[in-house]
Amino acid sequence: MEDLGGEKTPETHDCVVKLRLNPRRRKEKVVVGCGAGFGGDRPIAALKLLQRVEELDYLVLECLAERTLAERYSALKSGGKGYDPRIVDGCAVSEWMELLLPLAIERGVRIITNMGAKSPYGAQEEVLRTASKLGIDVTVGLAYQSSVSEIGVDGELKYVDGDVSVYLGAAPIVECLERYTPDVIITSRVADASLFLAPMVYELGWNWDQLQLLAQGSVAGHLLECGCQLTGGYYMHPGDIHRNMSFQNLLDLSLPFAEVTFDGKICVAKAEASGGVLNFNTCAEQLLYEIGDPSAYITPDVIIDIQDVTFQPLSESKVLCLGAKPSPASIPQKLLLLRSKDNGWKGWGEISYGGYASILRAKAAEFLVRAWVEELYPGTSNKIVSYIIGLDSLKTSCVEDLSSKTSEDIRLRMDGLFKKEEHAIQLTKEFTALYTNGPAGGGGISTGYRKEIFLEKALVERKHVHWQIYAARNNITSLSTTQNTIHVGKENSTKESRTPQSRPTAAPAGEKIPLYNVAHSRVGDKGNDLNFSIIPHYPPDIERLKMVLTPEWVKNILSPLLDSSSFPDSRDIERRDEWVNGYIGVEIYEVRGVHSLNVVVRNVLDGGVNCSRRIDRHGKTVSDLVLSQQVVLPP
Repeated sequence: MEDLGGEKTPETHDCVVKLRLNPRRRKEKVVVGCGAGFGGDRPIAALKLLQRVEELDYLVLECLAERTLAERYSALKSGGKGYDPRIVDGCAVSEWMELLLPLAIERGVRIITNMGAKSPYGAQEEVLRTASKLGIDVTVGLAYQSSVSEIGVDGELKYVDGDVSVYLGAAPIVECLERYTPDVIITSRVADASLFLAPMVYELGWNWDQLQLLAQGSVAGHLLECGCQLTGGYYMHPGDIHRNMSFQNLLDLSLPFAEVTFDGKICVAKAEASGGVLNFNTCAEQLLYEIGDPSAYITPDVIIDIQDVTFQPLSESKVLCLGAKPSPASIPQKLLLLRSKDNGWKGWGEISYGGYASILRAKAAEFLVRAWVEELYPGTSNKIVSYIIGLDSLKTSCVEDLSSKTSEDIRLRMDGLFKKEEHAIQLTKEFTALYTNGPAGGGGISTGYRKEIFLEKALVERKHVHWQIYAARNNITSLSTTQNTIHVGKENSTKESRTPQSRPTAAPAGEKIPLYNVAHSRVGDKGNDLNFSIIPHYPPDIERLKMVLTPEWVKNILSPLLDSSSFPDSRDIERRDEWVNGYIGVEIYEVRGVHSLNVVVRNVLDGGVNCSRRIDRHGKTVSDLVLSQQVVLPP
């Protein structure tokens, strides 16, 4: 491995915004693709994008979220890898770098990824080793958080590294490109949109005070960051005539890419003749995904006003994006910091019941487990939530007497979050005891427990956050005699198999109809907060929807999420409603450009994805809970 730094220590910078000196426009247009939208995405789809879109300049692998970052914290503490272990592996068919490097290097496509997480140097070594095995010369750059300091209670400045990650902006990646022009750049926690903005700034000669360009580029990055969510993934719905498509069409999804010109013109696109769908509605869903206040969507590089963003389809495979602009408070003075904290121990158990009175037997089992745990450790049973998979595990209906329902195939699950490990272990023991001490006919018990980590959020001044850049390249002494190459066959065009889309019309007034008939929705999460969109099929219906979807309506619909049992009594419901009224906040924003509503619900996710006791820790299923509600629209 050859060090390209030229110095013993990597180059260090703080996060205070500094203008680029004489930035050079290298291209009139840059093409940036998304190769991964989350840590569990499909490497083969990234390869298909490389093969299908020959004009691609950059491929971004966005693989780090609050959940995956917490996993890397845990792994590092237990002696594991602080970077995403899937970055390479012995099986070239399924793993990222062995699959992508040969064609990316051949085409001159640079790869940018945040898979470095808490150990970017470890990830760099793995990529260099993989490239050497493939007989490929490669330069791998690093752009990562190096130190963070805070003012303590004594007024002194102290370093708080280790379990702290700060959302960096695009500047470290741009500087790495300027200094080393690497083939691959590995980062620590960089904001999702900033991963995509960086190559635009570098190639198109933008500067950090050109806020209109940064706003447009950041919105393009936001549209791309979740991969196929822009091109029909997580959008198809057989129960919605406006969103239905064939299974075969869904199978041939294309990851998205953006064409960005030096003057800020943005077109998002998918590969020609690919499946899925890219249109106004898919773009609107992704635009509103996890944005909070649309007048002030905060990224480390620029605060964006997306209220007037709109989309103009140019073809079945390309959409023009217009209208992003910087907010009045255009650049955040502080950056978002995530601090890893222990959050106790989670324990859980599941058991199935079938046949006659299965729900009543599940009720008896839940009663017994809670009572047994409480007997040994008083005060712990209220740390447990329970639900019946297939009936109310998603809490997608208002409270009813489940005991009167009939079902011949159910599964009871109980989750507890405790301060002490022995309490979590005891829950698993008591649950297992149902085999001989519980109601008849229960089977298929599974249990488990683990330590939970919570990512606490805070803000830190830019001058107190430092980042470094560094690069190295491999030294190939002899070329590999064989290379692992995957050839993806040419896909059949799916245009003819697409479900014809009917032209939307105004929803009827004065009668009960499901919200499905009026709008579509997507949910995102930020910590303990939920964010869902309401996008009408017929845009003028937004005026009537604003009269129906009030904060009180939202609270009433979502209150069952707070039930701790499938069988709450009147006191449980009263306590729940008091908590909802005291702690749940609802904010509803209109987004004019896409004729939609963006709804933010505070403190509703049982602590957030890393510690929630719910089966749907992200709250993803809430979109269909909301859409299934009966509404009466005014004239």
